[in-house]
Amino acid sequence: MNWLIKSISFIFHPIIMPVLGVVFYFSKSPRFLPRDIIEAKLISLSILTIILPILLYFLLKTIGKTKSIYLETTKERIIPLILNVIICILILLRVLPSNQIIELYFFFIGILISNIICLVLAILKFKASIHMIAIAGVIMFAIGISVHFGKNLNGSLALFCLIAGAIATSRLHLKAHSNTELIFGFFIGLVPQLMVFQYWL
Repeated sequence: MNWLIKSISFIFHPIIMPVLGVVFYFSKSPRFLPRDIIEAKLISLSILTIILPILLYFLLKTIGKTKSIYLETTKERIIPLILNVIICILILLRVLPSNQIIELYFFFIGILISNIICLVLAILKFKASIHMIAIAGVIMFAIGISVHFGKNLNGSLALFCLIAGAIATSRLHLKAHSNTELIFGFFIGLVPQLMVFQYWL
């Protein structure tokens, strides 16, 4: 049972959530996009949001700046969050500029805002749950897609909510976060996505 709970935190690690949101968008959007464009975007985003952070993590671990992939202390979080902010800006400038796929552009604007808030809180010694930030952002983006395209996505939204519940349970069981840190994390992920709705809905 303990192995299963630990695996939930690992399988639904925050670094996969941006790509999950993008895959969800491409799978639900009625807008036609050439297959090669979709593949190019997914490959670029996978490199920048998954592979690059993993490589940077191992570099930081080698030089003694981090101890765990879960970034258990606020001090460990500061450099990775700064790097995440830089990666988000790079994505917005080079991979998803505003004149291409407007929905994904503002999805990453929301992610950028969440990262900045989380960074500020880490500097202030508050450890909001990055796991909850990530899944909450995807949930709110999925709601936006449902409204934007007038599609019934209740099944997908229910699945995302179940995943969020499983992640919260896992983080509590592992004593990685308090209830307050999980709740703060959820709203830090959700509210920025809600704020940018006015620009693309």
